[in-house]
Amino acid sequence: MGAGLGGLAAAARLAAAGHRVTVLEQADQVGGKLGRYARDGHVFDTGPSLITLPQVYRDLFAATGGPLEAAVDLVRLDPAVAYRFADGTRLAVPGRAPEIPAALDAALGTGAGAQWTALLARAAAMWRISEGPFLRSPLEGAATLARLARRPADVATIAPWRTLRGLGTSYLQHPHLRTLLDRYATYSGSDPRRAPAVLATVPYVEQEFGSWYVRGGLHGLALAVAARAVECDTVVRTGCAVRRVLVAGGRAAGVELADGERVAADVVVSGVDAAALYADLLPGEERTGRARRALGRATPSLSGFVLLLALRGRTPGLAHHTVLFPEDYDAEFDAVFGTGRFRGSPRPVADPTVYVSAPDDPALRPDDNSESWFLLVNAPRHDPAGGVDWTRPGLADRYASDVLDVLARRGLDVRNRVRWRVVRTPADLERDSGSVGGSIYGTSSNGARAAFLRPANAAPIPGLFLVGGSSHPGGGLPLVGLSAEIVAGLVGPARA
Repeated sequence: MGAGLGGLAAAARLAAAGHRVTVLEQADQVGGKLGRYARDGHVFDTGPSLITLPQVYRDLFAATGGPLEAAVDLVRLDPAVAYRFADGTRLAVPGRAPEIPAALDAALGTGAGAQWTALLARAAAMWRISEGPFLRSPLEGAATLARLARRPADVATIAPWRTLRGLGTSYLQHPHLRTLLDRYATYSGSDPRRAPAVLATVPYVEQEFGSWYVRGGLHGLALAVAARAVECDTVVRTGCAVRRVLVAGGRAAGVELADGERVAADVVVSGVDAAALYADLLPGEERTGRARRALGRATPSLSGFVLLLALRGRTPGLAHHTVLFPEDYDAEFDAVFGTGRFRGSPRPVADPTVYVSAPDDPALRPDDNSESWFLLVNAPRHDPAGGVDWTRPGLADRYASDVLDVLARRGLDVRNRVRWRVVRTPADLERDSGSVGGSIYGTSSNGARAAFLRPANAAPIPGLFLVGGSSHPGGGLPLVGLSAEIVAGLVGPARA
């Protein structure tokens, strides 16, 4: 169920292993959150805007019939990202790891590079310890913990009792470096003050293995994986909403569609948001109670407020990715999660971090005197009952104008260049993707036990498996690809 990237990758792997595979997608196009919007010659990726750890997708394509680079044109980004801090400091992070320390010293002062290098050395050790036994292996409760805790030295390196903020405080003296590290918590929809220190592996992976773009837009990766699945004889059906998972004899037996059609199957792989799967598609199944309770104990991930801007003119010197930080980063996390000064009352962030993706790609603009920008700010999930109701009349449009005002105050004023804009709120994300509340990553990584509360790839009902960003090992393109690899391994090859 679901033709998001996780579902498509799992389909390709299972079809290549000899299974007869049918993919059912409620939308009219494949890709899920890795979507695309086009109008008047302006083209936008509406989800992820870079690929890290491309080896995951090289492995996928190698296992299913041919090299990744034959299917998509991967471009290494350099600089990987340009940062602007509230005091006016600018930092362009090079796209190759050996060049980063010198760039940090030049922008932030001598010693900044050494501080960051020491932190990433610790992160590299964390990566070596956790990649195999955790990220590339099924989540198996106590057995997973045992794999990670075999050596006391490894436990000390991972430091599960420590937060990402705490780790940064011990390694990084420069406040801008701490802000830089804090941002990586948002890659899993989390708060750096509560997320585990092991998330330091995120900047390590990004910088060690590079930040990559797919020429023509990242949606092209979804199309390429879908094409590979079809080449392996997968049947992809769009416009097919699933009403429920069928269970017979104690195991998954197929699905029932919204129009009443029943599709029988020996194995069901769900790319649906895990919270929606357990709440809506498996009603009354006692075996799923534990999984539902775990989801209830986890903090939902943050969401995002998106602006797609069709702009006149060009912006000299603009990087592919630009991040503009606020003066008070903690106020942003308090507003998004309803903590601290906003305890119990999440709200749109008054002075948010603004992320700008502005690819210099002729395929994404109508002419050379135009730009297509994707703007993202962190936002609380859609929750009409006890949080922010993003469908409230006028809210989305007012907040879009506020975001453009913030951007202007930070030196990127494009208000008089806007041909048109499209606003996408967490409520839109919930409607379009089925993610409960528009939580981008399902559950967050907030708390030392958060990773073990994330739904396992093997559901409590035999024959039912979960893939995608809301299941183990987490959200983001690399982890989604790994979830498909794990599920294919759990299902195994087709019997002769």
